[in-house]
Amino acid sequence: MNPIDIKPDAQGKVRDLYDLGDKLLLVATDRISAFDYILPDEIPNKGKVLTQLSCFWFELLSDVVDNHLISADVADLPEQFKPWSEYLDGRFMLVRKAEMFPVECIVRGYLTGSGLKSYQADGTVCGISLPAGLTEASKLPEALFTPSTKAEIGGHDENISFEQCAKLVGDEAAQDLRDLTLAVYTKAANHAAERGIIIADTKFEFGVIDGKVILADEVLTPDSSRFWGADTYKEGEVQPSFDKQFVRNWLNANWDRTGEPPHLPADVIQATSQKYTQAYELITGRSL
Repeated sequence: MNPIDIKPDAQGKVRDLYDLGDKLLLVATDRISAFDYILPDEIPNKGKVLTQLSCFWFELLSDVVDNHLISADVADLPEQFKPWSEYLDGRFMLVRKAEMFPVECIVRGYLTGSGLKSYQADGTVCGISLPAGLTEASKLPEALFTPSTKAEIGGHDENISFEQCAKLVGDEAAQDLRDLTLAVYTKAANHAAERGIIIADTKFEFGVIDGKVILADEVLTPDSSRFWGADTYKEGEVQPSFDKQFVRNWLNANWDRTGEPPHLPADVIQATSQKYTQAYELITGRSL
């Protein structure tokens, strides 16, 4: 559990947000969510993976798009948070405030999940027509920008068309978001491929600081992306992935999604923690 005695100004499923006036402190806890529920158990080191992997990507992608990161160095923690330096080390980001766009910028490089269901129904993904003959885990002819709305906690994001996105944010901003999303994904996917990881799909969040579009929030983590091992990839099959797969599989087998979610067994918690850490170490070449 988060040991910090200061009440967050806002909480997401995983992150606690502290408003520091001209900037924000984002703290990634070890909470885990599935099927829009926050589960009663935590995944050790998960918050550190999310933060440190995001920081890695912010640095790698900085020549494509600017970001909101100021520092993740514990020496730069605001004074009032210094008593919890040990807990916060590796799991916080001090960031600039941005005016966030009200859309999730999703990019799909492979066909799976809700995209596959849509394709099987009418040959399209989010209204974009695709060639016949694709199947589970097929590589798409080109990466697709498929934005969605942002839901409140407990709600569901809804896929929207590019035209609907433009109505929400304006034509020029929609084009910028699409171009940046695809450019960021392309560079990240190329890097990951060199490390033996396929980024099947992911989602980004963008905002505006001083009139400039910047990348914000978490970036290319196992919470926001599907990472597949290139060595085990096989078109036509559901791929093993570096994310909440163990958790989702266990919940599907042991919970009917009524009432509060049950506690996870120790082996599921351990396996999930190991997968998150493995994703970090493969992508970055660093030890957590």
